[in-house]
Amino acid sequence: MAPAKPKKAGNGGLLHGARVYLSGPMDFVANREDEKTNGWRARIGNVLRDLGAIVFDPWNKPEVRGLHEYGKEGVDTDKDREKWTFENSTDGAKTRAKMTGHYWETLHIDLRMVDTADFLVAHCPTNVYSVGTVHEIALARLERKPVLFVSPPIEFPSYDALKKHLAKDSVGTRMLEKLANELPIKSNPKGIPSLWYMPLVGGENFFDGFGFNDSKYRQKLAWKTTPLDEQEKRRPPKRPLLPALEELSHRLPQKWDNRLKKYVRNDDWLLWDIHDNKIEQPHGES
Repeated sequence: MAPAKPKKAGNGGLLHGARVYLSGPMDFVANREDEKTNGWRARIGNVLRDLGAIVFDPWNKPEVRGLHEYGKEGVDTDKDREKWTFENSTDGAKTRAKMTGHYWETLHIDLRMVDTADFLVAHCPTNVYSVGTVHEIALARLERKPVLFVSPPIEFPSYDALKKHLAKDSVGTRMLEKLANELPIKSNPKGIPSLWYMPLVGGENFFDGFGFNDSKYRQKLAWKTTPLDEQEKRRPPKRPLLPALEELSHRLPQKWDNRLKKYVRNDDWLLWDIHDNKIEQPHGES
């Protein structure tokens, strides 16, 4: 994110009043309750609010006027998935229709938040299945909205330790290899994102971590130590997101032009500067 010339917003930095949606896996995380309270969204949300931004967090959806708790999603929402059935019958059809109708509210409000946001922050580890995240990123990019994409290194230290422990156990080793193929367990130590994401998101918008351990916000916001911190401690990000967000508060990012071989203006970054007193009145009125 090479800097452009400094610019200022009406009140505070460039992120003052900017709307940011936080996209990433929710269904298949290790612990939904811990993810909601201590996960990356809680931390990034606090940092963005400190920089003056308005945060759209799917864990804490905004209230919709006239539609109480519309699309609300909690830590136990995924348990409803257990009711799903492939039964080819009238009862099966009723069950599927009820579930799809109910979850439509969540899909609707999440995509509306994406549509309302100025840009997205997306956490996309390559070992976690997430359809909604892909949908949200694709929608944002169809509207030429920037997506700041975090693709962290993926390692399985416990698996590696168990493999080493079973090195002399041929039966245990074969069972472990079979398990790795069934899950599957596929490490990605460099955090390399999908080849499809690369042109969709744009090369300058990728990050290999958040930089939580080195952040000034760690003590200020009293962050609890999580597995994500341990992961970043083992392999510190080369291109962390948090410094980029702080820089974004002062300067708009640029993008690399392959033809000109230099950084150029990035007009994906449209951060509105709207004030009621700037609305022009018709001639003759005051």
